[in-house]
Amino acid sequence: MRPLWKIPQDEPVGAPFEPGARHDVIVVGAGITGLSTAVMLTRAGLDVAVIDAGAVAELATGGNTGKLSLLQGQRLAVIRRHHPASLVRAYVDANREGMDWLTGFADTAGVPYTRHADHSYAQTADGLDTVRAQHDAAREAGLPTRILSSREVEESPFPNAGAVVLDDQVAIDPVRVTRALAGELLTSGGTLHTGIRVTGVHALPEARVETADGPLFAPHIVLATGTPITDRGLYFTKTHGQRSYCVSFRVPGDAIEGTFLSVDGPTRSIRPVSEADGPGGAAQLIVGGNGHPVGRSESEAAAVDDLVSWTRRWFPDAEETHRWSAQDYESHNLIPFVGAMPRGLGRIRFATGYAKWGLSNAPAAALRLTAEILSTPRRERPRWMTTIGTRLTVPADLGRGAVEGGKVAAALASGWTEAESRAVPVPRPEEGAGVVANRAGRPVGVSTVDGVTRAVSAVCTHLGGVLDWNDAECTWDCPLHASRFAPDGTRLEGPALRDLRPLPRDGRPD
Repeated sequence: MRPLWKIPQDEPVGAPFEPGARHDVIVVGAGITGLSTAVMLTRAGLDVAVIDAGAVAELATGGNTGKLSLLQGQRLAVIRRHHPASLVRAYVDANREGMDWLTGFADTAGVPYTRHADHSYAQTADGLDTVRAQHDAAREAGLPTRILSSREVEESPFPNAGAVVLDDQVAIDPVRVTRALAGELLTSGGTLHTGIRVTGVHALPEARVETADGPLFAPHIVLATGTPITDRGLYFTKTHGQRSYCVSFRVPGDAIEGTFLSVDGPTRSIRPVSEADGPGGAAQLIVGGNGHPVGRSESEAAAVDDLVSWTRRWFPDAEETHRWSAQDYESHNLIPFVGAMPRGLGRIRFATGYAKWGLSNAPAAALRLTAEILSTPRRERPRWMTTIGTRLTVPADLGRGAVEGGKVAAALASGWTEAESRAVPVPRPEEGAGVVANRAGRPVGVSTVDGVTRAVSAVCTHLGGVLDWNDAECTWDCPLHASRFAPDGTRLEGPALRDLRPLPRDGRPD
């Protein structure tokens, strides 16, 4: 499964890795957050190095739908339900400033994008109360939204009962703009290391990043890794990982003009693609949705197939071109966490919890991280930074955390119980399939991918959750805190840092 955006292009060429090198700032993660932060700091005259185990825009950024909107489905209404209007306004102001920064950078770098009316729409009449609540929260936060009836949403060929609309929102190729950020970093004297895996970060005796190839040193470290790759602050318990799906299509003529996101389920996210905001000619329509907690799905492949079926129902001539998925994290108090890592002595900073709205939240986070690293006086910072940074936890936030904690505990228990019900050796799985079995009280994962059958420990190296097979991506996913691993056990993403232990095909230890 390869995203539409990752068509063959010239990749930014990084520098050879030099163990022991020193910089002013080390940024871990070459997505929108990491590279926006690096560019801002490089413009301020700092020596910045960006390091990533994969390529530029390898994970969440590369799987983005490319929608950049301040409306964001029902998100403003959900925040407002349990938080004061001042926090919703601060969230909107942060996203507006992030959006303005990214589009301003795109203008300077020559990265094209398009403007659209964005619709948060109800698929049935049951969703209209949410549409109205979203409109009220948006207006209260200063956004010029308007309500449309189902008859007024004329361009929608799919079912809708009405929508709240915000004009002048953006569609952009997320990989192209991220590669442009990497290009500016390099031409400005910054350093980029791709294919270098970080294995740890430390604040003492001096701030450093440990990698499989040796350490790097800097007085400031930024973790721009989706979720922090350290357990400091226990942010894996304060967020939950979500996996969602996208399919792109060729359609005859113009698909639709606006962008759409349903406020009721099952989630449907729809946007057009044109020469100016995506790979020219590759597709004209993207449909996304069907998100779920990582590792807690009966079949990820079925979720993708459902999007295809839905699209062909309402766009009968649609021809599938690409399918992919992406992972993002939502904080239990609904606002991203950005700033200094607890017990990091002010040397380690991070950002997480964008809830699938990284194209505006990421540059907003970068602005705040930059202000902190440069020690910008608080009186000179935008008000939204202070409001978000000093927000209070409310009972509803604790409630959401408690519910998620219960689900994690249930997933932990059920994973071990189910593994015990099936003993190794097991029949060779069919192509693209994986199964968890038990040997001597230890879960073993056996899968067949590209004709190769492998066995690995099926216990997550983070906190011991039993892994679940993802039949769309052919990966082992953890239902506890969203770590993911390749069929051979290589760690892909999430809070886990170590690979899974490989085993012989019959699951017996070496």
